[in-house]
Amino acid sequence: MNKISIIIPMLNEADNIDNLLTHLLENSSKENISEIIIADGGSTDKSKEIVHNYISSRPKKNLSTARKETVIKCIDALKGRAKQMNMGAKYATGNILYFLHADSFPPKNFDVLIINEVQKGNEAGCFRMKFNNNHLWLKLAGQLTRLPWKICRGGDQSQFVTTTLFNDIGGFNEDFTIYEDNDFIAKLYDRKQFVVIQKWLTTSARCYCSNGVWRLQYYYWRIHLKKWLGADANELNRYYKKYIC
Repeated sequence: MNKISIIIPMLNEADNIDNLLTHLLENSSKENISEIIIADGGSTDKSKEIVHNYISSRPKKNLSTARKETVIKCIDALKGRAKQMNMGAKYATGNILYFLHADSFPPKNFDVLIINEVQKGNEAGCFRMKFNNNHLWLKLAGQLTRLPWKICRGGDQSQFVTTTLFNDIGGFNEDFTIYEDNDFIAKLYDRKQFVVIQKWLTTSARCYCSNGVWRLQYYYWRIHLKKWLGADANELNRYYKKYIC
C-alpha cells in the first residue's frame, strides 16, 4: 500500500505553520499519510512552540476503537532547506516523500492525486502553482507552471518522489543554500521522471512583496543564467546572500 511522508522544512514560520498543518489534515485522508515531518532549521520565533502545542492539543482517541490519527513530528536539523529536507527524509517511513514549503498549500485530495500518479508509474512530480497575489507577472508565472518544461519548475510547487528514486539520486545536494530544488528536479528530468499534476497549489508571494516583484524576478533570472553558464553552488549562494537574503 502506498503511503506518503510529508516533509516540511521550517525556519521562523510562526505565521504559517498552524494553518498549513490544519490544511493538510483537512485535505487528505489519514489512511494515505504515514506522517508529517517538520524539520526545523533553528527557528527563533514561536514556530516550534506552535507545532508542539498543535500536536499536544489534538484530540486523543482510544486506539482500540478508532484508527490512529496522522502522526506529526517536529525534528531538529541544521539550517538550510536541503539539509532539513534530507534530515526529514531519514525519519520518513512512507514509500513516497512529499516535500512542501511552509507557505505552500496543496489542493484538496493532494494525497490521492499523488498516489494515482505513482500507480501510473510516474515516480516524481509536482502541482501547478498560483500565487496569493494578483500582480500581473505573478499571475502569468503561475500559468506557466502548467507547462512540462524544466524552466517552469521550482520548489514552491512542492515535490513528490518515491523513496526509492530519492535514495537512488542521493537526496538534495546540501552544498546549495539556494537552487537545491532546481538541482534535484534537473536530475529527475534527466531520468525522464517528472509529471505536473494539473491541480492548483497556492503559495505565498511574500518574498516578492518584500523585495519587489520585478527586482526579485530579475535576481532569480540571473541565478538561473549563472547556473546555466556553469556557476557552482558557492557562487550561487554568494549571489543570493548579496542581493536577496
